[in-house]
Amino acid sequence: NRLGAMLHNQGELEEAEALLREAEQVQRKTLGDKHRQTLSSIADLGDLLRDQGKLEEAGLLLREALQAQRETLGDKDRDTLASINNLALVLIEQGELEEAAPLRREVLQGCRETHGDEHPRTLISINNLGELLQAQGKLEEAGALHHEA
Repeated sequence: NRLGAMLHNQGELEEAEALLREAEQVQRKTLGDKHRQTLSSIADLGDLLRDQGKLEEAGLLLREALQAQRETLGDKDRDTLASINNLALVLIEQGELEEAAPLRREVLQGCRETHGDEHPRTLISINNLGELLQAQGKLEEAGALHHEA
């Protein structure tokens, strides 16, 4: 999984996909579907597929990982928040801004509660929500968030 993630970061998407798919399958067999490492592999594969433009499959994997992460890790866990954010990205790329907005709000709230208002993750989440609201034409609320960030 680590090598696949490294290749993903380096832009070697096809090689990364093969390794991440293998890691996901092996971890499902050996650790089970709800083990933290397995869920991380599922989410990493979903994120890679998003970067490849395979949005439908990416969304399915990210939804699967997110549901299990909520059940096993909780809503405010770092990995859960990352999966929520990545699912929001898929939805935005699919043009589903209305469905993405509550996810972006949830990530921001989770970051505020776990990290505080001035943590870099919180500030990035503020900016991300602001950009989404701006794309939706909600300029007043978007402006307030951009000012806060």
